[in-house]
Amino acid sequence: METQEHIRYRMPVAWDDEYRKLDYINEPFNDPQLVQYWLARGYSDRFTGDMCDMRSPQPTWNSYILGWFIQRGWRNIGTSYYRMSTGTVLPRHSDRYKKYVDRYQLQGQEHTIRRAIVFLEDWQPGHYLEVGNEVIAAWTAGTVVEWQYDTPHAAANLGLTDRYTLQVTGCR
Repeated sequence: METQEHIRYRMPVAWDDEYRKLDYINEPFNDPQLVQYWLARGYSDRFTGDMCDMRSPQPTWNSYILGWFIQRGWRNIGTSYYRMSTGTVLPRHSDRYKKYVDRYQLQGQEHTIRRAIVFLEDWQPGHYLEVGNEVIAAWTAGTVVEWQYDTPHAAANLGLTDRYTLQVTGCR
């Protein structure tokens, strides 16, 4: 399905489960004011899943992912593997991309930034993504959801299994 807020498409699954064995770390959400807003409304403090970004070793097939997005016209691509455990909720927000903008000197060009979520596994009950005003569920491995830099989105794992995704950031 395609809306003004996001597009959805598929990429060939050319990966194994190496993403499950990465050195994931948990970092606090990067907007302390928004965290305080969420806490004041009753959310618990489990806002982020565990990430393995480009500062750490990536799967051996990560170059396939990069090449696939380059062929779609993306540049300045960063990847971050994401493990969301049961009970983790990331409320509705819009990303700021501060580190990304600084790294690629994109001040004033934020409108060129794109975010894509690649689902590494088939959907499991309780796994959830919301982009703009659409709830996304029942995906299969290889489904990609892409949106413009400032599109509000949310994610949660209300299920009983870890939710694995790949977050891709780039410009077009």
